[in-house]
Amino acid sequence: ATVNLHALTSWVGIARLFAVVLSCLAFSLVASTGHFGGPYGTWCMFTWCFCFIVTLLVLLLELLELYPLLPLSWDDFTSAFSMLAALMVFTSSVVFPATFISSPCSSNQCARQAVATTASCLCFLAYALEVSLTRAKPGDISSFLSTVPGLLKVFEAYVSCLIFSLLDRYSGEPGLMWCVAVYSICFIFTLLIIVFTIGRCLTYIPCPLEKMLVGYNFLAMLMYLTATVLWPLYSFRGQNRPDPCGTNCWWNKHLGVTFLTIFNLIAYLVDLVYSARMVFV
Repeated sequence: ATVNLHALTSWVGIARLFAVVLSCLAFSLVASTGHFGGPYGTWCMFTWCFCFIVTLLVLLLELLELYPLLPLSWDDFTSAFSMLAALMVFTSSVVFPATFISSPCSSNQCARQAVATTASCLCFLAYALEVSLTRAKPGDISSFLSTVPGLLKVFEAYVSCLIFSLLDRYSGEPGLMWCVAVYSICFIFTLLIIVFTIGRCLTYIPCPLEKMLVGYNFLAMLMYLTATVLWPLYSFRGQNRPDPCGTNCWWNKHLGVTFLTIFNLIAYLVDLVYSARMVFV
């Protein structure tokens, strides 16, 4: 192995170093409070630890120039991971203070939680900077997942995961079950596209990949359009918001699924526009 110091001194390397330090600071401060129980706290701790470990591994592999030995597309992998990490850390930066920081914030525990939240927000900015620095220039398609359609694929898959985490009380309603089928089918196909791209398996597909992506994005957009209409229609028809409605209230979860469905609909629409431009323009 040879040492490549440029992996640490480049702008991308500096952004990764900041992400490593800030994610470590976030989970260390929260761990020192001992107050991160429940699904939301566990998710936030997992996010910071996962991003810390993978980013540190990426830095080491690039520093020692060992990544060419891996049987995967390194540029696609790092682009997909930086986008995923940015989304995960952003979610944790919103969920953690909303769940664990109470007002007024005067105790030592609360101060450490506030500093951890600040570190998490700065960590999100570091990953967002990495995404911006590694994004493919117009006309460059050597790394698909660093293009706008590729980054949108990661966004769409992550939003689908958030939707799955909020699904509640949908069995027995045909309209809601169709929506769940839409979320599942689109998630599976989007995830396969990401995995096949990183694993360099797309060349084995016996059809023009670019045109296939345009057709898939068009169908996914139509399916999400139906889910955008049917989910709130069947979820809230004749149902008033319970009082009180706490964190695990089904009404809040269904409202969250509604907004996330709209986000993914917009993402697939933008994805379709960019994919069509890459093919036809």
